[in-house]
Amino acid sequence: MSDAHGDPISYQALQRGTPIVSSDEQELGTVERVIDNAKEHIFDGIVMRAGDRHVWIDAPEVARIAERRVTLTIDAQAAAELTDYAPGAPEYRANVRGGRLSRFFGGGWKRH
Repeated sequence: MSDAHGDPISYQALQRGTPIVSSDEQELGTVERVIDNAKEHIFDGIVMRAGDRHVWIDAPEVARIAERRVTLTIDAQAAAELTDYAPGAPEYRANVRGGRLSRFFGGGWKRH
């Protein structure tokens, strides 16, 4: 379904500078970069440039990605409470080789 904002696209085709709007149609900023888990091909979220800030938008907060616009599931008020993106923050992956006992004692995640 195409509209004034273009056809829906994959997060992998999303271009830097694409406008990001809230669910109540307020322009919030632009796409700075897309974060994904390349190994598992999972969309993690978007880093949004909002003035001098880089804001983290988690994947569940993204309603639609189109050629010329990203629409969020949250309104402008909720978007104002989003946290800054912290590059280099610790990342964790499931440690599938850890075994059942390891997961029981909290060893099911491996710092990346």
